[in-house]
Amino acid sequence: MPKTAGGTVADAARLPTAPTRLIMLLGPALVAGVAYLDPGNVASNMTAGARFGYLLVWVVLSGNLMAWLIQYLSAKLGIVTGQSLPEVLGTRFRHPFLRRLYWLQAELVAMATDLAEIIGGAVALYLLFGLPLLLSGVITGTVSMLVLTAQARRGAKSFEQVIVAMLCVITIGFTAGVFFAPPDPASVLAGLVPRFEGSNSVLLAASILGATIMPHAIYAHSALARDRFPGVHDQPTTRRLLWGTRWDVTLAMVLAGTVNVALLVLAASALQGVPGTDSLPGAYNALRTSLGPIVATVFAVGLLASGLASTSVGAYAGAEIMHGLLHLRLPLLVRRIVTLIPALIILAIGLDPTEALVLSQVVLSFGIPFALVPLVWLTSRRELLGEYTNRWFTTLAGCVAALLLITLNVVLLVLITIGA
Repeated sequence: MPKTAGGTVADAARLPTAPTRLIMLLGPALVAGVAYLDPGNVASNMTAGARFGYLLVWVVLSGNLMAWLIQYLSAKLGIVTGQSLPEVLGTRFRHPFLRRLYWLQAELVAMATDLAEIIGGAVALYLLFGLPLLLSGVITGTVSMLVLTAQARRGAKSFEQVIVAMLCVITIGFTAGVFFAPPDPASVLAGLVPRFEGSNSVLLAASILGATIMPHAIYAHSALARDRFPGVHDQPTTRRLLWGTRWDVTLAMVLAGTVNVALLVLAASALQGVPGTDSLPGAYNALRTSLGPIVATVFAVGLLASGLASTSVGAYAGAEIMHGLLHLRLPLLVRRIVTLIPALIILAIGLDPTEALVLSQVVLSFGIPFALVPLVWLTSRRELLGEYTNRWFTTLAGCVAALLLITLNVVLLVLITIGA
């Protein structure tokens, strides 16, 4: 019989709803949630806070609310169908050319994700130990490959344990500074009012959303749920798994939202107006000067854990995208090297790491519709999900989220085109 973290799938169905039993069903969303705390989030949120203060707090919270719905739908698809989103799409594209074209954009998004995560890890190693950025990027990529090797050999649960441990380090590292530089409550509340101040704030909003609602997290979560809860489920089992998944996603999104808001308000309260603080090294140095070396070091350790954890999840998503759409699995070492190359090139030629991080998040924001629209459509198909098909208001909420994200990206494209 198929296994879950706490026994067989049938055992999971009989678990009481006590919090101690609920813990046994948690995990996939926390792993996928690492994508919401990657170095791209750090760069986007801290840049937004340093440049515009509390202006874009509403963007972080709005993105987090949309992310809850999106990640739950992704996990539901994996649990009910026993397939990941790329696998389902791979069977529905009739023409091989369309399937390959879709894979190409998804692969580019995965590579943009890896770019942000490798660069973030490299910057953290540079800040902590003074290592050259290129060498630091190689180390980050190598460690992520070791984490993935453990996942391949020891299974989903071991992978979850490693990633969740890193998630704890990330949370401490990115929130510690707020206790030493508390934000102004009135300014935080003012930041909840939706508004922009020029095209640069729109660019950063798109970057924040690209870092918050990440396409590869949508692909990965369906695969993580499939791997964690394999096999054919009866009705009570599936309902219990979906119940646990809602709690899992809620916990992951509350944690991610809290940390992301903390990053933005920390930059707004401690770094706004300080020259150079819209870069990761500049932010680190400013934190070191204003809040002390301990806070700065804890921040850098969190950044390192963020890079290592998120690049492992990103590589997992990339492998699933290729398998689901092209029915092809490259050896782990080959795939790691291929996706590592763009980040190493950027580090080698000396481009500004933080600027590359922010722009990579903008690329991710343009990939959101290609993952989100099919997800909403597929989870509304009764012939695919049966009784677990979205209710009308769930589908409506998904459509509204997709429309808002697509509209923001169109506005951003227009602003960039006219040079605003």
